[in-house]
Amino acid sequence: MRLHHIPNAVTASRIVLTVPIVWFMYRGDYWPALALLSVAGLTDALDGYLVRRYGWKTALGAWLDPAADKILMLGVYLAVTLSGLLPLWLLFLVVGRDLWLTLGSLAYRRWVGPLQIEPLMISKVNTFFQILLVLGAILKVGILDLDPLWVQTLIVVVSLTTVLSGLAYTAIWGWRAWVHFFPSADAGRGA
Repeated sequence: MRLHHIPNAVTASRIVLTVPIVWFMYRGDYWPALALLSVAGLTDALDGYLVRRYGWKTALGAWLDPAADKILMLGVYLAVTLSGLLPLWLLFLVVGRDLWLTLGSLAYRRWVGPLQIEPLMISKVNTFFQILLVLGAILKVGILDLDPLWVQTLIVVVSLTTVLSGLAYTAIWGWRAWVHFFPSADAGRGA
């Protein structure tokens, strides 16, 4: 293995870790699940650091890293929902947003051309609160006696940021598609 493939191997380990994390969460074994979630979080930080520090960016890594994040998050949300820690409608909202964006990106590539996906701040905020919600739900039921208001508040925040991030990507990609088909629309905006 060449050195520039190390971040990809680290990212792939996050996908592999998803299976035991989901299994432990589904069984209600929250301590091992939290430990493995911590390791998965460290792999996310480590692969990003290696890419930035040494310039080990690859086309595979550009695709694999967000895929690993989505696989982990969707697996964890599924396990937490099946365990009864989060409402089913929230799982549908989170999965629905990702499905909507996936289908939108495929349609964009098919009819418009290559799509440059830049992570938006609202999407980063959404991911942060999604992780915080999962941790809060696990801590509330399995480890600490948290006030249920914290988890309920996080559910509302995750719902809002999920919808807002989906709308933001839809608006940006929709505008780019519009300008692609109607270039005069962009020229008229600058006047």
